Amino acid sequence: MKIRRRRGVSAGADLTPMIDVVFQLILFFLVSTTFAVLPAINVNLPESETSQAQSIAGITITATATGKLFFNDEKITIQSMDKKLKNFDTEGKKREEYPVTLEADEKVTNGTIVKIFDVLRKNGFVSVNLRTTD
Repeated sequence: MKIRRRRGVSAGADLTPMIDVVFQLILFFLVSTTFAVLPAINVNLPESETSQAQSIAGITITATATGKLFFNDEKITIQSMDKKLKNFDTEGKKREEYPVTLEADEKVTNGTIVKIFDVLRKNGFVSVNLRTTD
């Protein structure tokens, strides 16, 4: 009996196009997620040579050059900030230790910043960080 040998073509999948598509998807998701981190309120922060970078969760108060105030992302006035801070839940932390970040445009007057500090201290918030750029 004669045995025949088959000379067949080996079936192999070329993975190069699949790897290219996966790489493109990874790049797309990396680029698209970095834009979600940008803040919604634009201010020109003052420069500082001695500032230290910190990521602090808590309250963020923003003062723009046009005189607008924001409590996190909500537009407020000095009077409504006082009411908001009185009713603010510090999630079990003491008000003295709860972090507050103040972002003030470099053109905001000293008087506005002092008013913000007065309202914060009146409501027991003393841990205030001033945000600057390097």
